[in-house]
Amino acid sequence: MDRHDVDLKRAAERRGRRGELLATLMLVSKGYRIMGRRVRTKLGEIDLVVKSPSGVICFVEVKTREIGETALEALRIPQQMRIARAAELYLARQPALRGKGIRFDVVTLGSRGFPRHLPDAWRPEDWR
Repeated sequence: MDRHDVDLKRAAERRGRRGELLATLMLVSKGYRIMGRRVRTKLGEIDLVVKSPSGVICFVEVKTREIGETALEALRIPQQMRIARAAELYLARQPALRGKGIRFDVVTLGSRGFPRHLPDAWRPEDWR
């Protein structure tokens, strides 16, 4: 990896962290409670785990792109599958959360405008 590639990777990392912070602030302002940020499991990372005002556990993927509309398109089925498997592992380690109801949300951010929250953006059963 040359220096240019390293600089691009660092810039993308900064953009991603900033996006996660903005998504966190937006969700908190909507009454969500943050349960975890950048939750790592052996099967992958979950950007945010939050509890909705109604008590549903939400696994949130944050997508930051130069153009906001392309952010949601970047969440492809293999990534959805990885997130769903990581969520299963997370829930297995948190028995108190069983039976609360879960969903998979997406927060998209572009270079302009406000974050956009897409509740229940996808479901693992959609792949079948």
